[in-house]
Amino acid sequence: MSLKCHFELLASYNQWMNSKVYETAGQLSATDLAKDRGAFFGSILGTLNHILVGDTIWLKRFATHPSCLNSLREVAELQNPTSLGQILFDDLGSLFKQRIWLDRQVVSWIAQLSEGDLDFILSYYNTKGIPANKRYSNLMLHFFNHQTHHRGQVSTLLSQAGVDIGVTDLLAQIPEEPHL
Repeated sequence: MSLKCHFELLASYNQWMNSKVYETAGQLSATDLAKDRGAFFGSILGTLNHILVGDTIWLKRFATHPSCLNSLREVAELQNPTSLGQILFDDLGSLFKQRIWLDRQVVSWIAQLSEGDLDFILSYYNTKGIPANKRYSNLMLHFFNHQTHHRGQVSTLLSQAGVDIGVTDLLAQIPEEPHL
């Protein structure tokens, strides 16, 4: 299986899990979603906003790859988040709508990448203005790992609020293979 195929699996898993998270969060009231639960970004809503902020920042960086100027053009046109804790949307419905759109952008972007694109060295500045030069594929791994990390926090917060998200393992998205 090629590295690109692994990223396609991660993009599909990401989309599936985000949908599960938002559908589960939709069982809670706006007050419960906004309640500070002591997480890194306070509330369930704050953490979901942070994931979207992080994704936007990274996708805008990824959009500077010469092969991605078209596939991530709409993402590149988004406004830059002002902070990692920025609340982009203060209601779950609007946040979910943007999440669905962004996940479609991710799936489309990954589908258009070539194996050779993954070796590109991306030059960017982090949110503190520090320059970096890192391999595109490694940054993509960070991108997906960051989402998984914070979705795990949301899953815990949802459980503490009394709602069950169900199966969250990547294993649920790995296809069966014929036994040789």
